[in-house]
Amino acid sequence: MNKKALHTKSIWKSNLISDIRIARQSGFDAVEMAGDKVHDYLAAGLSVETVKETMAKYDMKMISINDVAYVEQTDDESIRRMLAQTDTLATFAQQVGCDCIQLVPLCALEGRPWEEIRFLTGQNIRRIADVGARYGVKFQLEPVAWSPIHSLSQSLELIEEVGRDNFGMVIDFWHLWYGGKTSPDDVANMKKELIYHIHFGDGKKNSPGTMCDETDLRGYYAGDGDIPVPEWVSAVKATGYDGWWTYELVSARHWQSDTQEVADKTSRLLDQYVFQK
Repeated sequence: MNKKALHTKSIWKSNLISDIRIARQSGFDAVEMAGDKVHDYLAAGLSVETVKETMAKYDMKMISINDVAYVEQTDDESIRRMLAQTDTLATFAQQVGCDCIQLVPLCALEGRPWEEIRFLTGQNIRRIADVGARYGVKFQLEPVAWSPIHSLSQSLELIEEVGRDNFGMVIDFWHLWYGGKTSPDDVANMKKELIYHIHFGDGKKNSPGTMCDETDLRGYYAGDGDIPVPEWVSAVKATGYDGWWTYELVSARHWQSDTQEVADKTSRLLDQYVFQK
């Protein structure tokens, strides 16, 4: 079975219900749903039953919701926010049969010693993981290229710090490549059980002295950027990973393109690079 999913950030200007249909029509079997689309859907007062019916209609799965962000923040209000957001998304995930939510630490702890960053972030994630456990939900860490937690080695240390069996990570090609501290060989040598999903994609780095604009630098189809994509694909396969591969195209340019055409193209590229079709 080709476990092929579309990250709905790739078609950002579409909505949750349309995303499910577009992904199926492009040959995907699942979606990783952008968390903002879930929040917008629920805020509109719409029924979760409609989501379930739409997924059943198109025989689609939702494999992850991305994301609860700023999970490194330590003030009381931020902690209340992230736990409330976790509860909302975990409730929705349980209802639609999704078992994973993504967590993203960003830059609130920048400049502090690594041991402190690891401890404080891990403390928060334990709280989040314990909330999710009540719903049967696991959590995947995404190390972000420009944040203090940007490498595979740091991610593995954080997973050990958290010490929860419902906490692993996503291998995001662009973030790990851009972060500069992780090689395909590092990925090839990791335990496959810690890999929850793959975020497949290509991209570039900004020139020295210029701003890192993710929505520009990730705006390249596979083969058009600077990431040695085949090496990263081979590294993941070397672990024995046999789960979902998600195409994530975070691109302001492509958000203004025809969403169906973008989904079609990303589907074909996953077939080409991962499934050798």
